[in-house]
Amino acid sequence: MEEKNTYTIKFVGLKEGKHQFEYQITDQFFDFFEYDDFNKADVKLNIGLNKKANMLEFTFEADGIMNLDCDVSTEPYDQEIQNNIKLVVKFGDDYNDDHEEILILPWSEYELDVKQYIYEAIVLAIPQKRMHPGVEDGTLDSEILDKLEDYQPKAEDDNKDEEKIDPRWEDLKKLLNE
Repeated sequence: MEEKNTYTIKFVGLKEGKHQFEYQITDQFFDFFEYDDFNKADVKLNIGLNKKANMLEFTFEADGIMNLDCDVSTEPYDQEIQNNIKLVVKFGDDYNDDHEEILILPWSEYELDVKQYIYEAIVLAIPQKRMHPGVEDGTLDSEILDKLEDYQPKAEDDNKDEEKIDPRWEDLKKLLNE
């Protein structure tokens, strides 16, 4: 388990201007969220913070590889992950996170836990339909794909149905062509 303050950015002591924070995200990070819909994670996350007098602007940039299971063949493969998320932090009387890109923190706050935003930046970059590159280009040799091919309807069966057409329909087709 990772330390609680690992993903907390203390912004009170920072000067106005731009600041950078880097995190290397691995499988252990997702234990906190109980998210295990992947085999392995290796994602580099850069957080850009632009501190202004009355607000903070965060940019989360995720870039790395997640090892996922293919939805078609169930074979594991490496999926490239890239995503950018922006967050504006303003200050007010009460905490409010109703808007997805604007967070309002109470005036008394001096730090922000960015763990949830890191999680969202990575998980939202994972494609909804996970397809092994070998399935798309036909180079993957998998037992499951072979079984799926066996159960697909054959094109020859379609031609046989056309050959069994009632001769009366053939005569009607001739009338349409004339």
